[in-house]
Parts: sequence; structure tokens; C-alpha cells
Amino acid sequence: MARESQSGFPVEPVYGPEDAPPGWGAAEQLGEPGDYPFTRGVYPTMYTTRPWTMRQYAGFGTAAESNARYRDLIAHGTTGLSVAFDLPTQMGHDSDAPLAHGEVGKVGVAIDSIDDMRTLFGGIPLGEVSTSMTINAPAAVLLLLYQLVAEEQGVPAAQLTGTIQNDVLKEYIARGTYIFPPEPSLRLTADIFRYCRAEIPKWNTISISGYHMAEAGATPAQEIAFTLADGIEYVRTAMAAGMDVDDFAPRLSFFFVSRTTLLEEVAKFRAARRIWARVMREEFGARNPKSMMLRFHTQTAGVALTAQQPEVNLVRVAVQGLAAVLGGTQSLHTNAFDEAIALPTDKSARLALRTQQVLAHETDVTATVDPFAGSYAVERLTDEVEAATLALMERVEDLGGAVHAIEQGFQKGEIERSAYRIAQETDAGERVVVGVNRFRQDEEEPYEPLRVDPAIEDRQAERLAALRAQRDQRAVDAALRALKKAAEGTDNVLYPMKDALAARATLGEVCNALRDVWGAYVPTEVF
Repeated sequence: MARESQSGFPVEPVYGPEDAPPGWGAAEQLGEPGDYPFTRGVYPTMYTTRPWTMRQYAGFGTAAESNARYRDLIAHGTTGLSVAFDLPTQMGHDSDAPLAHGEVGKVGVAIDSIDDMRTLFGGIPLGEVSTSMTINAPAAVLLLLYQLVAEEQGVPAAQLTGTIQNDVLKEYIARGTYIFPPEPSLRLTADIFRYCRAEIPKWNTISISGYHMAEAGATPAQEIAFTLADGIEYVRTAMAAGMDVDDFAPRLSFFFVSRTTLLEEVAKFRAARRIWARVMREEFGARNPKSMMLRFHTQTAGVALTAQQPEVNLVRVAVQGLAAVLGGTQSLHTNAFDEAIALPTDKSARLALRTQQVLAHETDVTATVDPFAGSYAVERLTDEVEAATLALMERVEDLGGAVHAIEQGFQKGEIERSAYRIAQETDAGERVVVGVNRFRQDEEEPYEPLRVDPAIEDRQAERLAALRAQRDQRAVDAALRALKKAAEGTDNVLYPMKDALAARATLGEVCNALRDVWGAYVPTEVF
């Protein structure tokens, strides 16, 4: 009896030569690791010479508290930081704004100004560490604050390495932390591309994200289809702004989820690489092989974590992390087992990091490149995921591209239907979730979660009041006027934005200046 994959096609109990896709062993289909179409990985040696970057996503409360967590993670072997910001920061509001009430420091760190950013990275050598920042609509603000703090440390911008997520299109589809309408948001993205090419050339300017779509209920095929469609929209935007594809495409990166369904996840990553390579070469005329490489970060599936029997999440995360590694990820974040209950504790965050270290140093998955190559099952699944993905991407194109499809509610509607199907299957017991609908315990063991001090909001408000009293308000006002003038025209807004932030303008003031010019996005109801 065949089972069904997450994307909805059958997974046979046995595969043999007759099930292998036509030409799967041919050089033009699989190729070699590090060669077009990169099905087998973007680098020739992959992990045989160096493991993936081990990132741990962290940030909560104040900048000082998050700084202490970062230092602890670095001391225990983290090779890259990944910053979580609170909702007010993600939405471009200061901590003392009425809309920020009750959310300051809750799901990430509160960053209002250069003072907070300076505290967040105090004592951390920014010329040596790679930093990923999960920030989208106000990504330019946080990037510039990071650059300013690095320059204070004596680190030139050209030496900085890291990533800003900066993927606002998926916010309209699955997450909701947008600020501006799509058109000015895409203009801001193009300005970031140009700015980083000139000023911060080693920085990854965008992490085009399918993770949040998957968390909202997207299947693997939907996840990569809608993510790659967004990527195509960003490439078109940059090229329409006059940039050559090979000037910016090598700094594009992606962000995917890794589920517990290991075989399909490996196939998904392989299919995504192959599709992107062909799109970049055949549609956009990329000549630099780096422009065709789909490099990606992976996070294990937060939506799969359960509050019931939370220790079981350690097993889930280990399997999901293994799937990401076998699929060829460039960096990995493993979730802490207690994240379905609250922010991770120091101990659970270290256990999550240790999971990656066991995979890297105690297993043999780093001994060979692309260990699943030639597997009848995985090669067949790769082709099936690819075909389903291309069909969805074609539907997006038929609607006029990613932005027009978003405006018509296509991606959101498809994901919601998948999420509803999964919920029905779980409720009916057809989809087993250990500890939830099978293998339950009558009584759960007590667990003490990490709690964020609600007084953080008051302390952040006091810091903002002190900042506004101490700074040169005339300089701030002049810098904000220059930012508005650039936003009204065609000049790159990042240069006046950096001047405003250096003058100690706050994140909320900068975002409000842009709101005054560009407006705020109001979603259209789709019935």
C-alpha cells in the first residue's frame, strides 16, 4: 500500500530501475557536485572539507540579554549568529509606540536605535562573525545600524559577512509583517542590492524565504514554487532598475524549512537547486555560475514542535536537521525542544546546537558529497517535486507574476487549502503526531519555561526618552527630510537613511518618514 507524500503524490513501498526518471544517471540531469544544474550541491566538496554554518536563532527581551545569549552560543561552538527581532521592530515601530504595547521583547530583541544595536553586539567582533538578521520590511534600517556599529569597532563595511532576510513578498503571502505597499517595497529592495554591491559586497542582500509559507501550511512543492516565484520577481525588479544580473545574483540566498519527512525534503532541496539554475541561465541570461547557485539556509520545522511531551521534539529536530544536511544546506538552525511552550532556555538552546555538532562530528554524513545521488526513490521524488513545482510556478506566471498573484490571493489561498487538509488529517488520526493524537500521556511532566520580564517595555521607553533628550534634534530632522526627499524621487534611500540613523534617529522615525511618502499596505480581502 503506497503512502502519500506531503505534496500529494504516492510514495511506493519499493523502487527499482524501472521507477528511475529517464536520464537520471546522465551528466546533463544530475551533473557533478558544484556544477550546473547543481542538483548534487553547489560546491564540489560540500561538507567533506568544512561543515555547514551552524546558526542558532536567538534574541529576546533587551539588547543586553540577547548579547549575553550570543556570547554563550559562540563560546559553545556556534559559527554564525541569527538575530530574532520583536514584533514592533519587525513592523517599524519604536518600543514606546502605542501599537507596540504588550509586544516589546516578546518574540525577539527590541531594537529602537543605534544605542540598542551597539549593546546587542558589544564585545562581539563583527569582522569575524557571520550574522543573519531575520528582518524584512525595515531590513535596510537594521543593516545600516549593523554597519554603523561595525565601523565604530573599526571594521570596514567591505569585511562584513552575513544576511538580511529582506523578503517582503512572502510577508503578503504568509506572515504579515509588512509596512509599505509592494511597489515601494520592491524599490527599497533594489536600493539595498545597489547599496550592498557598492558598500558591503560580501553581504547576502536577501534570503528569499519559503520557511514561513511552510509554517503556514504549504506543501514542499508549494514552498519552493512560491519562493522561487518571489525570487524571479526580485530579479526582474533589480534588472528593471538597471542592474546586470551577474552584478547582484551571486549574493541572493534562500531560506527553507526542513520537515520530518526526510526523503521528500532531500528531494525538495535537490529540485529547487535544479529549477533555479535553469531559470537564472535560460530566462535571465546569467553567465556567472555563482548567479545560478541556489544557496540556502535551513531551519527545522517550528510548526512540527509540540507542547505535549516536549522532549520528543529533540528527536524530531534531529531528523529534520539530518534531512537538511543530506539535502545540501549551507547553514542550519536547529530549534530548541521547548519552543512550542516559550522562548528557549540557555540549556535547550545548547542542546539544539549539540544536535548539529553530533550530525557534523559523530555521523558519517559529512564523509561523502550527496549520499542520496542515484537512489531510485530520491531521484524519482526529486523529479515529482520538480514537476509539481514548475506547474505551480506556471500558474503564478499566468496571473502576471508573484505580485499580481499575491494581489489576487492565489498563493495564500493555495496554502490555506493545504493547511486545512493537514489539520483534517491530523484530527482524523490519519496523520500521526506522537504525543498529540497517538501515544499520549495522561499527565504531562511539569516544565518551567523562560519568561520575558514585562518591565522591558518601560525600560525601553526610558532609553528612548533619554536618547531624544540627548541627541541633536535639528540634525535628526534634517536627516529625515533628506530621507523623505530621496524616497519621493529616485535616489538610493539607504545613504540618507544611514545619515539619519547615525544622528540617532530611531527605527520608528525612519519608517514613519517612509510611511509619509509611500503609505502603508492594507491587504485586500479575497473571497
